[in-house]
Amino acid sequence: MNEFDNVVERRGTGSTKWSRYKEDVLPFWVADMDFRAPGFIRDALQKQLDHGVFGYSETPRALIDAAVAWLEDEFDWVVAPEWLVWLPGVVPGLNLACRAVGAAGDSVMMNVPVYYPFLAVPGHWGRTPIEVPLVLDRKRWVMDVDAMTAALGNHTRLFMFCNPQNPSGRIYERDELIELAKFCERHDLLICSDEIHCDLRFDDRPHVPIASLSDEIAARTITLMAPTKTYNTPGLCCAFAVIPDAPLRRRFWDARGGLVPSVGTFAYTAALAAYEDPSDWLDRLRLYLRGNRDALETCVGDLPGVSMTHVEGTYLGWIDVRKLELRNPMRHFESHGLGLSDGAQFHGPGFVRFNFGCPRATLDEGLLRFRRAVLAAGETR
Repeated sequence: MNEFDNVVERRGTGSTKWSRYKEDVLPFWVADMDFRAPGFIRDALQKQLDHGVFGYSETPRALIDAAVAWLEDEFDWVVAPEWLVWLPGVVPGLNLACRAVGAAGDSVMMNVPVYYPFLAVPGHWGRTPIEVPLVLDRKRWVMDVDAMTAALGNHTRLFMFCNPQNPSGRIYERDELIELAKFCERHDLLICSDEIHCDLRFDDRPHVPIASLSDEIAARTITLMAPTKTYNTPGLCCAFAVIPDAPLRRRFWDARGGLVPSVGTFAYTAALAAYEDPSDWLDRLRLYLRGNRDALETCVGDLPGVSMTHVEGTYLGWIDVRKLELRNPMRHFESHGLGLSDGAQFHGPGFVRFNFGCPRATLDEGLLRFRRAVLAAGETR
C-alpha cells in the first residue's frame, strides 16, 4: 500500500482541522494534509526528544546552509546566508513586512481572493488595504495590472503577493512576474511575497521566486518561505524571510521586537531534517497529490453548476459554486457531510476551497458527498 494511502485517525488529537466538526462531517478546509510527516523527520524529532533538554534555541548553522542549498537546487536562486531571517511562521512575516514598510496611513495593495490572513494585516498596523480582483482569462486566474495601476493611492508603499496563489492554485509564469516587477518598480512599491507552497507544484511547472528575477527586484522584496507545508509539519512553526537589502532587513528585524518569539528546538530540528531530505519522499508526495487533484477536477468537471480552474500548485482546489444559487454554501455542504473553506473568507464569495491533501479513500468519500451536495442543490433550484 502507498504510504499516503494510510488513513491516520486525527479526531481526539487536538487537531484544528478535525475538531471543528462532529463525526458526520469530513473536513477538507484548513491547509494541513492528513499524511504523516516522513520517517526521517520523525526520527530526527525522536533523537531530539531523547536528548531531553529543551532550552532556548539559536538557528543551527547546518539549517542555514541546508536552506541556502535548497533554494539553489530547487529554484536556481543563489542566496547569501545573512539574507535569512528565521521566524515562527509565515503569517508573522506578513505582519512584520507591513510594519516595516511605510507608516500608519499608507496603503497596501493585494490581489483577491487571497489567503485570508493577508486581508487582516494592513489593519493591524494602521494601513489601508487596496484589494484588486484577479481576472479569469482563458481558464486561468491572472493579475490585472491596468486595474492595479488605477487603484494605486498616493501613499501606496507595499504590494503583498502570494505565489503559488492561495486559494486559486496558480503558479505565476516568469513573464507575469516580470510584469509585476516592472509595475512595482514603476510605482516604487516594495514586495512581500508569500511563497510557502513553492515546493508543491505539478506538471513539471517551475516556481520562480520573484526576487530571483534581478538584483533590483531582490532589493525591494521580502520573500517568505517554510518547509512546513511541503513536509506537513505546520504545527512545528518554522519559516524564514529572504531579504537581500540590508536596510530593509534591519527594519524587518526591528519590527519583530517584543512581538515575535524565537523558533523552538523541535521546529528547527524538523526544518533541518526537511531541507536535508535524503529521499524521494517529496517526489512521491507530488505524484500522489497530482492524482488527487485529477480526481477532484474530474469530479467537478462532470457536475452541473460548478467549475474550477486547473490547479498548478498547492493542494487546494478553488471551486465556483455561484450557479448553484445557494443562500449559504457552507451550510449546504456541511449538511451533506462536507467541511470546506468559505470563499467569502478569502474575499471570493460564491466559491469554496477544497483541500485534497489526504488519503485517496478519504478523498473518494469526500467527492461522493460533494457530488450528492451539488446534485441536491440543482434539485432545489
